[in-house]
Amino acid sequence: MNQEITNRLKELHTQLNKYNHQYYVLDQPSVPDAEYDRLMQELIKIESEYPELITADSPTQRIGGVALEAFDKVTHTTPMLSLANAFSEEDLRDFDRRVRQAIGDDVSYICELKIDGLAVSLQYENGVLVKGATRGDGVVGEDITTNLKTIRSVPLRLNEPYTFEVRGEAYMPKQSFEALNAARKENGEPLFANPRNAAAGSLRQLDPRIAAKRNLDIFLYGMGDFETEEITAHSEGLNFLEKNGLKVNRERKTCPTIEEVIQYVENWSAKRPSLNYEIDGIVIKVDRYEDQEQLGTTAKSPRWAIAYKFPAEEVLTRLIDIELSVGRTGVVTPTAILEPVQVAGTTVQRASLHNEDLIKEKDIRIGDYVIIRKAGDIIPEVVQVVLDKRADDLQPFAMPEHCPECDSELIRIGEEVALRCINPKCPAQIRESLIHFVSRNAMNIEGLGEKVIAQLYQHELVHSAVDLYSLTREQLIQLERMGEKSVANLLASIENSKKNSLEKLLFGLGIRHVGAGAAKVLAEHFETIDRLMEATEEQLLEVPDVGEKMVESIHMYFDNEDVQKVIQAFKDVGVNVEYLGPKRSEVAQADSVFQQKTVVLTGKLHQLTRSEAKAQIEALGGKVSGSVSKKTDLVIAGEDAGSKLVKAQELDIEIWDEDQLINELNG
Repeated sequence: MNQEITNRLKELHTQLNKYNHQYYVLDQPSVPDAEYDRLMQELIKIESEYPELITADSPTQRIGGVALEAFDKVTHTTPMLSLANAFSEEDLRDFDRRVRQAIGDDVSYICELKIDGLAVSLQYENGVLVKGATRGDGVVGEDITTNLKTIRSVPLRLNEPYTFEVRGEAYMPKQSFEALNAARKENGEPLFANPRNAAAGSLRQLDPRIAAKRNLDIFLYGMGDFETEEITAHSEGLNFLEKNGLKVNRERKTCPTIEEVIQYVENWSAKRPSLNYEIDGIVIKVDRYEDQEQLGTTAKSPRWAIAYKFPAEEVLTRLIDIELSVGRTGVVTPTAILEPVQVAGTTVQRASLHNEDLIKEKDIRIGDYVIIRKAGDIIPEVVQVVLDKRADDLQPFAMPEHCPECDSELIRIGEEVALRCINPKCPAQIRESLIHFVSRNAMNIEGLGEKVIAQLYQHELVHSAVDLYSLTREQLIQLERMGEKSVANLLASIENSKKNSLEKLLFGLGIRHVGAGAAKVLAEHFETIDRLMEATEEQLLEVPDVGEKMVESIHMYFDNEDVQKVIQAFKDVGVNVEYLGPKRSEVAQADSVFQQKTVVLTGKLHQLTRSEAKAQIEALGGKVSGSVSKKTDLVIAGEDAGSKLVKAQELDIEIWDEDQLINELNG
């Protein structure tokens, strides 16, 4: 092969990537479109003649030609946590107060626009984009690499050969959204409700050619599992990303006081319509990484960040009915049925009324004109009744005395506000319990949506969750919209769910006060369902985050003879009832030098990846931190350890090399 051709290929890569960056990231095009097109055609011609020279970072690889059959799952190395919300100035001041109580008054914040799009992660290896994924549930997302490559502002190769994960928000600019909906209207296709939905729908297209036509864009706002000694604050991290060719929002600002944060929020609340993309709030983060580390996180969100959500749009409509539904725990929930109205970009026809007390408090009557809004721009709620528009003949609403599904008498338990049906054979409770049992955080049985479950119950094929494991092809094939492939996939998913770890089953059982997190803690602690069922009150209270209400609920549940029969039935059909997650040996932890120690990893490790080292240290009772402070007990210094090693020496902290770490991990 001619060396001249190889050199020319590299030149074209460099030129085209440079022009792409100038046009799509910097918004400063330096050559006419015709020149860009000429160079691209030259590159395409070379690659067609020498396909062995095509690389993943070639500018020609932005638009894939082959549609996928499905998206693969991707487990995030570091969870993509959601943020706690603030809705007022008072909420922001409370956040500031909590931060200062924890770390002192020497704190600085960084404010960023909250882009209304789809959260994604990009994985680079040696500077080349190798994987892109959705946020998913924060732990597991979907591999949408091919679609993310169609976004021109996503560099296929960085300026430097770094290996790291970067996170951001993919979005659809307002102009692209308007053009897309205009085209769909002309073709008689349903319109997208808002740019966020359009962006999410585009990135989840199995055919990347469709995503490529949607003209999406992206802003990157942070790094996942990546450390460098020179970066000590989030603001520095954003500058680092920008320096390496990644698109970062320029409207960010560091604010040394909460007063400046509030001023930033007020400014952008007013300037929001002037942007060519949608934002739904402002993200406020503690800037220094050391402060972030000290503040830590909860199970759901970091304590060092908060998202201020703009006040919800309020609109007027008429309440035409109140519908009652029965949940899996028997609670009867009233829902307002509304004349359709546009709120925050979507059509709203229903809004939760929560309970009878709220209806009485707001004096809501069927036929009233009401003001509604979306709480947090997501959940529609009735704000108030417009009394001036009320007709004289409207009557106060009264909740029924009997269950709307099974006609059993409704009761209140203790001082609960909710009305509850306690009939264990209530059809609505059984259906809702089944929907919960098969949900993703529970047994995760794909293909069992609400409509299929409703058919199964209607045809009397299931009366409880255990019955799902006795379903046959002959029974399922008779259901509406269930062909051979759907039936085969569903039966395979049901069979596969038998292998789930115990916490999935525990959460799926729907025990009151036992959420997904508590189910995991209980399963890991007791290891088998039999030990959990036999546990005393004292033994249960020894488990972290388990309180008296949960203990009472667990005992009441497992003391029920019908429940005991159900658990035995699960065992009989082969459902796993043991914890299969990583076991933390109490003996190993007690003898471990890492027990209750704070450890910092710095420099390059050769025998383990940083993630592997972190996992093994934590399994032995240690806590791995990202920064060195007076609270650090041990620093593991690999090759080229920098400022963290220096700081550890200054603070007289114990320091190991990698060989010492390996020896200790190997016992």
